[in-house]
Amino acid sequence: MNAPSLATFQPSFVRLLGWLISLGPVLACVPGESGRPPSGDGPPTGGDDEYARQRASMVDRQLHARDIDDPQVLEVMARVPRHEFVPEDYRDLAYADRPLPIEKDQTISQPYIVALMTQLARPQPGDRALDVGTGSGYQAAVLAELVDEVYSIEIHEELADSARARLARLGYRNVEVRHGDGYRGWPEAAPFDLIIVAASPPEIPRPLIAQLAPGGRLILPVGEGFGQELVRIEKAFDGTITRESIAPVSFVPMTGEARHDTDQDR
Repeated sequence: MNAPSLATFQPSFVRLLGWLISLGPVLACVPGESGRPPSGDGPPTGGDDEYARQRASMVDRQLHARDIDDPQVLEVMARVPRHEFVPEDYRDLAYADRPLPIEKDQTISQPYIVALMTQLARPQPGDRALDVGTGSGYQAAVLAELVDEVYSIEIHEELADSARARLARLGYRNVEVRHGDGYRGWPEAAPFDLIIVAASPPEIPRPLIAQLAPGGRLILPVGEGFGQELVRIEKAFDGTITRESIAPVSFVPMTGEARHDTDQDR
């Protein structure tokens, strides 16, 4: 699941090696399952200092040691308290190299995937971002540290409500959370400089492409089951769309309208 910026794209063998290293943690935790990380990723003993140490280790071992090299992304990943975004029963695994279950049979992505998708999106100060699939709010929090405005949409009302309250409690004032179907995006807040999607539709939602600003980037998994791939869509200033396949991934499926016939969007 490796993909640095276009300027530093690694050879395919290196990408494959990184994918094989990270594949186990990604596929080992499907929604609703539990498990423990490999030895060496032991639970923190609690306390802010210990969580800060765990974050620093996460950045060094899971992110920087692979292909996450954007200094701003690394800095934010070292600062955002991921343990605040996981259920109490899983806080000892908050900084482990794996996804974790949250409510409504959904997951919070492993830290590497959050960092990778953020790096691929190239967030900049002044940008407006759309986060599709709020979940616990972790991706929204990471983006909120890097851009001016974040609009986050979640199809499960319970998750939207809890994420909104959590982000407010943690002091994120530039994030707006809405309950709704992310397949259609957030038209009244568009256009967006970047869109990150945390669930896999069978096909790329055309409404999301339409809501990209000129020069915008859309990062999402596409496909079903074990046939998913992480994709980056870019819209040129003349409206031209380019698609780049990054790596195989495993995400929860996008529900709602994404599961219906998408011929209407063609």
